[in-house]
Amino acid sequence: MLDLSRIKAIGLDLDDTLWPIWPVITRAEAQMLEFLQPRAPGAAAVFADPVRRQAVRAQVVRDNPDLSHNMSVLRLESIRSALRDNGEDVALAEAAFDVFFECRMQVRLYDDALPALARLAARYPIVAVSNGNADIHRVGIGRHFAANMSAHVFGVGKPDVRIFHAAARAAGVAPHEVLHVGDDPELEVLGGLGAGMQTVWVNRGGHA
Repeated sequence: MLDLSRIKAIGLDLDDTLWPIWPVITRAEAQMLEFLQPRAPGAAAVFADPVRRQAVRAQVVRDNPDLSHNMSVLRLESIRSALRDNGEDVALAEAAFDVFFECRMQVRLYDDALPALARLAARYPIVAVSNGNADIHRVGIGRHFAANMSAHVFGVGKPDVRIFHAAARAAGVAPHEVLHVGDDPELEVLGGLGAGMQTVWVNRGGHA
């Protein structure tokens, strides 16, 4: 049972909480492929194949375990690796990533997301707490947030208690005064509870 009297701030996940992420990623990857195909067909073939794409990403993570929380750098380094392995121009990596990232910001919010944000922001400071790389200002919802705590900037991601505690500090409250809201039972619910917060599971998929 939630203790509403304790709540002085909201921690809020982004991907799959405010918008479905995989349609966004699918569109962004298609745009990146369209960019790469005439310029670097070898690398494009890698990213067109889910198995090869995952193998490249896994190798980048093995080579750079300290970057496992940074989705942007992992993708950029994966593009560089595919270009390098195919003898193609590594300088194309930044431009290909920019194409991906621009499309990645073009999210389609769930119908209830903006009304809920407006209601919550009128009453509490809201801090975005995300393991992803969405930019709340480029997405167009930044005005509703007091702060943005992302794993790639902070240095660790959920469910590490440190990012939850940093979010509480950004809101100017103690962890036990935060209600953290998100879609992932482990990352959001157990992570938030472990940090001393109350939590709400947003079950968009109707999972048991």
